[in-house]
Amino acid sequence: MKIVRDYKEGEPVLHLKLEDETPLEYPVGPKGNPLPFLRNPDILVGENDLTALSYLHEPAVLHNLKVRFLEPNHIYTYCGIVLVAINPYEQLHIYGEEVIRAYSGQNMGDMDPHIFAVAEEAYKQMARDERNQSIIVSGESGAGKTVSAKYAMRFFATVGGSTSDTNVEEKVLASNPIMEAIGNAKTTRNDNSSRFGKYIQIGFSRHYHIIGANMRTYLLEKSRVVFQAEEERNYHIFYQLCASASSPEFKDLGLTSAEDFTFTSMGENIFIEGVNDAQDLEKTREAFTLLGIKDASQSSLFKVVASILHLGNIDILVDRSGDSCHVSKDDLHLQHFCRLLGVELKQMEHWLCHRKLVTASETYVKNMSSKQAENARDALAKLIYARMFDWIVQHINKALHTTAKQHSFIGVLDIYGFETFEVNSFEQFCINYANEKLQQQFNSHVFKLEQEEYMKELIPWTLIDFYDNQPCIDLIEARLGVLDLLDEECKVPKGTDQNWAQKLYKQHSSSVHFQKPRMSNISFIIIHFADKVEYQCEGFLEKNRDTVYEEQINILKASEFQLVADLFHDKDDVAPQKSSRVNVRPAKPTPRGPNKEHRKTVGHQFRSSLHLLMETLNATTPHYVRCIKPNDFKEAFSFDSKRAVQQLRACGVLETIRISAAGYPSRWTYPDFFSRYRVLLKKSDMTADRKLVCKNLLETLIKESDMFQFGKTKIFFRAGQVAYLEKLRADRFRSACIKIQKTVRGWLQRVRYRKVRKMAVTLQRYGRGYLARRHADFLRLSRATLICQKQFRMVRDRRAFLRERRAVVTIQAFTRGMFTRRIYQEFLLHHKAQVIQKTVRGWLQRRRFLRARGAAVTVQCAFRQLLARRRLQQLKVEARSAERLKKLNTGMENKIVQLQRKMDDQSKELRTQNDQLLQVNTGLGSEVNKLQKQLEQVKSRQVGGARGGAQISSLQEELDKLREELQEASAQRKRMEEDHGNEKMGEYRGKRVEQLEAENALLKRDKEEMNQKMLQQARISGEGSSSEAQAALQKELDDERQRYQNHLKEFTRLEQRYDNLKEELSLSKPGHRRNPSNLSSLESDSNYTSISTSEVGDTEDSIQLVEEMGVEKAAMDIGLFMKLQKRVRELEQERKRLQVNLDKMEDSPSEQEMADQAYNNLKREELESENKKLKNNLNELRKSIADRASQNDSSNELQDGYNLLLSQLRSANEELDGRKEEVLILRTQIVSAAQQQENKDKVPEVNNSNEPVDKEEAAKAYHGLCESKNSRQDWCSLNEDGELGLAYQGLKQVARLLEAQLQTQSRQHKDELEALHTQIELLRDDIEKKQELLNYTAALSPEARVEYSVQQEITRLTNDNLDLKELVEKLEKNERKLKKQLRIYMKKVQELEVAQAAAQTSRSRPELSRQVTVQRKEKDFEGMLEYYKEDEALLFKTLITDIRPTTVGATVPCLPAYILFMCIRHADYVNADQKVESLLTSTINSIKKVLKKNNEDFEMTSFWLANTSRLLHCLKQYSGDEVFMTQNTGKQNEHCLKNFDLAEYRQVLSDLSIQIYQQLIKVAEGIIQPMIVSAMLESESIPSLAGVKPMGYRNRSSSMDINGGPTSYTLQALIRQLGQFYATMQDHGLDPEIVGQVVRQLFHCINVFTLNNLLLRKDVCSWSTGMQLRYNTSQMEEWLRGNNLFQSKAAATLKPVIQAAQLLQVKKKTTQDAEAICSLCTALSTQQIVKILNLYTPLNEFEERVTVSFIRSIQNRPPQSTDPPQLLMDTKHMFPVLFPYTPSALSLETLHIPASLGLDFLVRV
Repeated sequence: MKIVRDYKEGEPVLHLKLEDETPLEYPVGPKGNPLPFLRNPDILVGENDLTALSYLHEPAVLHNLKVRFLEPNHIYTYCGIVLVAINPYEQLHIYGEEVIRAYSGQNMGDMDPHIFAVAEEAYKQMARDERNQSIIVSGESGAGKTVSAKYAMRFFATVGGSTSDTNVEEKVLASNPIMEAIGNAKTTRNDNSSRFGKYIQIGFSRHYHIIGANMRTYLLEKSRVVFQAEEERNYHIFYQLCASASSPEFKDLGLTSAEDFTFTSMGENIFIEGVNDAQDLEKTREAFTLLGIKDASQSSLFKVVASILHLGNIDILVDRSGDSCHVSKDDLHLQHFCRLLGVELKQMEHWLCHRKLVTASETYVKNMSSKQAENARDALAKLIYARMFDWIVQHINKALHTTAKQHSFIGVLDIYGFETFEVNSFEQFCINYANEKLQQQFNSHVFKLEQEEYMKELIPWTLIDFYDNQPCIDLIEARLGVLDLLDEECKVPKGTDQNWAQKLYKQHSSSVHFQKPRMSNISFIIIHFADKVEYQCEGFLEKNRDTVYEEQINILKASEFQLVADLFHDKDDVAPQKSSRVNVRPAKPTPRGPNKEHRKTVGHQFRSSLHLLMETLNATTPHYVRCIKPNDFKEAFSFDSKRAVQQLRACGVLETIRISAAGYPSRWTYPDFFSRYRVLLKKSDMTADRKLVCKNLLETLIKESDMFQFGKTKIFFRAGQVAYLEKLRADRFRSACIKIQKTVRGWLQRVRYRKVRKMAVTLQRYGRGYLARRHADFLRLSRATLICQKQFRMVRDRRAFLRERRAVVTIQAFTRGMFTRRIYQEFLLHHKAQVIQKTVRGWLQRRRFLRARGAAVTVQCAFRQLLARRRLQQLKVEARSAERLKKLNTGMENKIVQLQRKMDDQSKELRTQNDQLLQVNTGLGSEVNKLQKQLEQVKSRQVGGARGGAQISSLQEELDKLREELQEASAQRKRMEEDHGNEKMGEYRGKRVEQLEAENALLKRDKEEMNQKMLQQARISGEGSSSEAQAALQKELDDERQRYQNHLKEFTRLEQRYDNLKEELSLSKPGHRRNPSNLSSLESDSNYTSISTSEVGDTEDSIQLVEEMGVEKAAMDIGLFMKLQKRVRELEQERKRLQVNLDKMEDSPSEQEMADQAYNNLKREELESENKKLKNNLNELRKSIADRASQNDSSNELQDGYNLLLSQLRSANEELDGRKEEVLILRTQIVSAAQQQENKDKVPEVNNSNEPVDKEEAAKAYHGLCESKNSRQDWCSLNEDGELGLAYQGLKQVARLLEAQLQTQSRQHKDELEALHTQIELLRDDIEKKQELLNYTAALSPEARVEYSVQQEITRLTNDNLDLKELVEKLEKNERKLKKQLRIYMKKVQELEVAQAAAQTSRSRPELSRQVTVQRKEKDFEGMLEYYKEDEALLFKTLITDIRPTTVGATVPCLPAYILFMCIRHADYVNADQKVESLLTSTINSIKKVLKKNNEDFEMTSFWLANTSRLLHCLKQYSGDEVFMTQNTGKQNEHCLKNFDLAEYRQVLSDLSIQIYQQLIKVAEGIIQPMIVSAMLESESIPSLAGVKPMGYRNRSSSMDINGGPTSYTLQALIRQLGQFYATMQDHGLDPEIVGQVVRQLFHCINVFTLNNLLLRKDVCSWSTGMQLRYNTSQMEEWLRGNNLFQSKAAATLKPVIQAAQLLQVKKKTTQDAEAICSLCTALSTQQIVKILNLYTPLNEFEERVTVSFIRSIQNRPPQSTDPPQLLMDTKHMFPVLFPYTPSALSLETLHIPASLGLDFLVRV
């Protein structure tokens, strides 16, 4: 409506005019009737973001939602960060995969509002910000929450599909039908209402693929199991089972129709319109199977569901007394119930009607009334269903769980919205409590985002007052709140709902958010953020207690079915751990309290889970979806404004609007503002600085400075200011229109005046003609004179000007050169100065670092010295105390002697084991020698064929694996040493604790004896004893007591330390470990199967090695492989045994063991060096074999190289052995000299050990060297003759040699690792290509799929056949090669014999003979090329693998194809069938490898497409078939193939060409796809034509804050890219027909992406965009004409986009216009036309919107038969490709091969 007359303040009436031109007088009063709200401009009506509205109030928001919902049927609308989703109650085709692909990768503000846009925003922020996300979906029942959450999860499953074969995304989606079956039910508001809340966390990997999920549920409505209101149903699973009761697998459930059961017939309507419960059960079972729930478990679950129905039908009979009841034994439903759950009938019959009362002393069994029994039965049914629900959720989570590390997750929260009914009970209270918490989090998040926007734009931040519902939350959950008082009343034995209500009135009567109803004493009112809700107290306590009798649960726990028993076993019911402490049991058993879980009330559990949910949401970035129910009648596209505004208030949308309106809701970027409102500028105000222009304009137009603010990138406006600016803009346009009209009318009057004047002039013209002609002759002569003068002056002045300009240019050139050289010299000096500064600063920093490090080392040394002194003092004190302890405990000496003997025995055993270790290493050396001999045998067999090389490579890989296993064994050995050290320490401490316990007991006895003696002396002496004796006795007693206390403290400390060590040992070693000392005892105690860990590890290593080598190679030498593994296992077991025995001896401090340990260290080091030497030998052997196996030399050369390699290996072994002996000798000499120097004055002890003398001497010498390190005098005397320095130098050289070998080995390992990574990447690419091929096959129709699969199978079989033939050919090649060498050798022998005979003849007849030379006649070149078989690999490497398109760019197009065909011709000419087969097979395989390597290179793909198609044409042209010979010349017909028919290879090449074509299209589409939308729709090809609309909050989306948004492309950039594609294909000689098909496919891609984007974006559906789009398509057509491609049908693919552009421009008012549109837009479906008309948005108020009636008139027209069902076009559609036969006019004999290709080995024939 419009204001007709200006309103002045105080007037009682406001004069208005409605939209239908009806006048209205609106009464206005100061109190009763305020002024109506202002309406937004027409340009803002129907905006997709409510925050973009200029006037933000409830009527504007409601009107905008209503217009969008009813007219264009848009169900999604943004409201800041909230997506408002209105339930259409109709199936819409806007959720297909093509829509998902369209929204994937797009920014949130670029496309129309959609649930997919919110999901994409969450996915993008998770990937970019590395932060977890949450999507919170809320709303009333029936608003569409579950469907919205389901579509969000479908988007994640499609976009972030898993890369493995686990199909996690399918399992995530499969959980939906299961949860709907067990958690959804029909209500009066919704046919599929979720009666529980759920939060699903979808886990993503580091590459953002779905790897798993987890589900949490909240507040299942258990009361629905036993009660449903009218027109409502129980949970779907009950009706699904009843509908399938006649199936054979459900016969034993005893089910009939749902009408026959009490729990399913209370709502009096068991059916839902349009729902087949039996089919839904099949979907549920399929989902169970997909999630891994076995059929047996499913059957058990269905039995539990059926038992609940039978439980509800059990008839409880009232006894005569009325205080008790019973159940009939013949009750059929009770029998079914007990049979299905596997429980005893008698017990269940008894405890259904009785209960047990337990007191402190006795236990009573009490009868229950029928009412109590029915309540207990219902409570049991609810418990059974709740436990089954939890079990299913737990197993769904188990199926969705993944062992991979979760990098991030996106949570989808589907939770109930705010509820208020006529009767509100405990469930509504919990739901509204949860919504209070969610609303608080929502308000704080919106406020935070608003504050961040202001701070980012540097806008002064003023505190915005928003509603904080913390007082209401405190009323519910704070101390002594509603929930606390409810739990407290539940603990009272006789608590009632009335008592609880009275406590509420007393406690909270003063609260603002709490009220007491006037007419009721058993209800209360809470003022929530959305509305006042009155709750009835009746049933609160019972529902909060959720009481189920323990006896019934115990019966179910004893069920014979494991699943039923598992349902009722609590998580805390675990077996008690064994303890070494004494348990004290009471004489009388106390009654067991209720379960911990039963003690928790429902309210307490819900509050805890809600707090956990809020913590999760606060740790994520939330995204909000608010579902709105448009009406209560489930009518499609019917909008009830009253119901809608209630929900908008309840879900916080209007609160968002209020917060936004309190600040600066309208925000414009400076370029957009300038583009929209530059019409308000004056020409004098225009400057280059657009930002300054916008500031000056606003300060001029809006006088109040508080109405706007200038940010860094945006201008912020108060509410209503944008509407004011739109009014000014419209007024300026209106004045411009008036001016245009005035000008046109003036022009028309001037035209009339000119006509009148023309008639008058005509009359005058004839009279003045004669005079004019005379004057004309005079003027002609004057003009000729002037022309002559002008030409002369012009020539003269031009020459002078040119001369001056040349002089000026010369001066400028020299001057600029001088200045440039000066600048260059200055730059050069600056660069040198920087180099000097960099060097000096680096030197200063290094010197500063060295000083700092020296100071730090000095400080560390001083500090460590201080700590050492303190430690020394502490050790001295401990030594003194230890001596005191020895004096007190003289009885420990015998134990020490025994331990000493035991340690001596163990040291002997250690020496024996060391000898065994030496034998093991000797055996390892012999094993290596055996391997070398086996390699020699394999090498000798290599002469017989190529399989020897493969066997050597297999053996080489096995040796590599053996080396890796040895390294792993070494690492495992170190770990075991550490673990054994911990065990040993624990054993030592345990023994120490036992000793201290014994000492403690001894001290206790001494103390008791001393006390007794003191008492006796006290009695004897009495009062006569002297004071001195008493003092001495008292002092002695105190000392003894103090010692006892000290010992007791020490014992306690050691005991605690022992417990801690035991705990650490148990944590570090979770499995059971055996060693030789406790093997027998553990065998009897352990309950686990005895499995060798090393065997398991070796098996896994074997599998890994087989995977790395390949099945074929591993199978060739698997026997040898298993021998090596067995030997490694034996060595590992021996090493473990020796290590255990060695660790036992480490604690003995005797000199003998120190010597043994020193010697063992020396031997161990030597053995390790020997092990390294063996590894190096194996590496060198492997490398040499690999190098020789990769070459194609003769067998004699290979045998010589192998012999040389063995000789080098032997010499290296001998050299290393010599070095080892030298090192041992040097070390022995050093330690011997040190020992002799130390023991000059000492008598050496006699050692009776049986060890060798050199071992004892070496050990003693080493020990002496260790003891003499601190003596400088000994060192000097030892080094008198310089012998020690020489030995040290020798050791250094040996160490360097070993270090160099280790580095070499490390580098080789890194190279191998990189090679393996490269191979993995290649395999991954292959898998991706196969996945794409599978997706492409799935998109085809069944007939096309069968045809395509058959074609692919034929191609695969052909390729396999070619590979096998190639292998056979290689073997035959080696055979022929050996035969050829044999013939050569025989020929040489014969020539030698002939030469010897000729020499003898010449000696007998010395006559001279004349030498005659026979010359071969040169033949003409026949267009064939010959090559030797051994050069075939070089041919493919040079001509296919290594060639680049630029190499042959200046030659004949498709030169490689011609060369290959000429080689094929020669093979055909000599009738070499194997050569032809090998040539073609290798050519195809090499091309595939090149394309796989360059799968994203358009130039390389185009090059090989041209060559492959040309080779195919050559095979056809020269095949000899008459069909292909019609256009050949006579010479070309002579060159046809003579011996072979290559039709099968032509088919393979045709298939290969199709694959290359598809790859070419994929590469090209990937290049131009990011450019299409920006170039076709967003760039201004016609400047200043596009208008700008006001944008909402969504254009401030965080997805657009990085790098300023996506890259912008122009139309010229797109055309330039197409030109590059075309030029590349032309240069490579690709057939024009194929080029046309490529261009057609690319134009189809441009059309599809442009049209799909147009159909999903409201901001581009305008008249100006249509003009731009029409201009862009005309430029594309012009490019086609300019390149002679218009006949390729590429222009026809743009027809839908052209018609869409015309649709945006045509008139859209009358019925004739609708008919014209239908006849014009034949390439568009009716659905697409309606969508564009709905999205059409006028940019100015002079444009008119498309009316709803006009859209309905087009929508009601009969659809065309060719209309596709989906809205968007298929982005993966590909036209069929045809390769027409194109013969070549080039003669093969005229072809010239450039020398730069390096094909000198080819011989022209």
